[in-house]
Amino acid sequence: MGTVALRLTAATKRYGSNTVLDGVDLDVERDSRLVVLGHSGSGKSTLLRVLAGLEELDSGALTRPDAGDGRGAVVGTVFQQPLLLPWLTVRDNIALGGRYRANKARFDAAHVEELIDLFGLRAQADSLPSALSGGQAQRVSIARVVAVRPDILLLDEPFSALDPATRRSLQVWLRDAAAALGLTLVMVTHDVDEALYLATEVTLLDGSGRAAGHWHSDAPTGHDDLAEHPLRATLLAGYRSQLGAAAAS
Repeated sequence: MGTVALRLTAATKRYGSNTVLDGVDLDVERDSRLVVLGHSGSGKSTLLRVLAGLEELDSGALTRPDAGDGRGAVVGTVFQQPLLLPWLTVRDNIALGGRYRANKARFDAAHVEELIDLFGLRAQADSLPSALSGGQAQRVSIARVVAVRPDILLLDEPFSALDPATRRSLQVWLRDAAAALGLTLVMVTHDVDEALYLATEVTLLDGSGRAAGHWHSDAPTGHDDLAEHPLRATLLAGYRSQLGAAAAS
């Protein structure tokens, strides 16, 4: 077992009488790519917001073990929409986090230029967001978070609004970028194949606020290998069971 970067213990979150997370235990290992899979309303986005520190638990605990320099792990979050500032260029959007005092120790302008190249954005570096495709805008959004060197990158269905071909190309790009930068990822999705392509670990939420299972996943070489992935049938069956239970309720 690897070093734990984030840990949820008996995590419970309620909105009024609705229990969204119910006693969830979850370890995020350093240098892993954990994908949380579940249908709409299963609690996966709430779980991500708890990990980001944007929601307080009603009971249970979130811990961020020492990142190795006497501080807790630093978390960066990417949302479904890019949320770029329309009056700033691509370069300036990526560099935006460096303006804040809390990030200054982890930020340098040279790293922005490295990310522009790594993320394939050199030709767009001086463009405004209005000139970008959806895929380019989401890459800028991710680069902006990565520019302040988080220990853990959280992603809330970042490709859900994109067409299938763009989604597939960005899945390839994200897996390669995570490896190149040594990032620990936690991503939520409702797409079984996206989970299998990206993940080294998969957690399935059961729709009642609990984790239905957690598996180690050997990421396939390419998208064409997904149909034969040994976990695919198990995850599809669990996912369909959730949808049936949700429809019945």
